[in-house]
Parts: sequence; structure tokens; C-alpha cells
Amino acid sequence: MALGERWLTVNDICAYLNVTNETVCKWIQKQATPGHRVGRCWIFRLDEVDEWVRSGGASNKAQKI
Repeated sequence: MALGERWLTVNDICAYLNVTNETVCKWIQKQATPGHRVGRCWIFRLDEVDEWVRSGGASNKAQKI
């Protein structure tokens, strides 16, 4: 399996992007992340996350309610 085909969990994404679990959960709630829901779990493809970060998806500031 190539590195680009690796699937990551929420905890893996937190460590990979150096963000908190709360941040990733907020991204998921806003449907901003390129994640896939499998049952009750979320998984992410490393190459999709990298592309999302490069395109500026992770840099969008959260809107305060």
C-alpha cells in the first residue's frame, strides 16, 4: 500500500496536523474536512487531507456565533 492510500482516524489527523480533537470535530460538523463516515467512526485519506490543507481548507477562520 502506498503512503498516499493510508487511512487515518480522528486521532491520527490530530497528531498529523498538530491540532486538538475539538478542532477536528468542529471541521467535521461544518463538513469542511475531506472525511468519510464509516458507521460511527470518521476516517480520512492522507492524500485528501494534504490536498485540503494545501488548498487552504484548514486555514479558514471559524465564524463565531
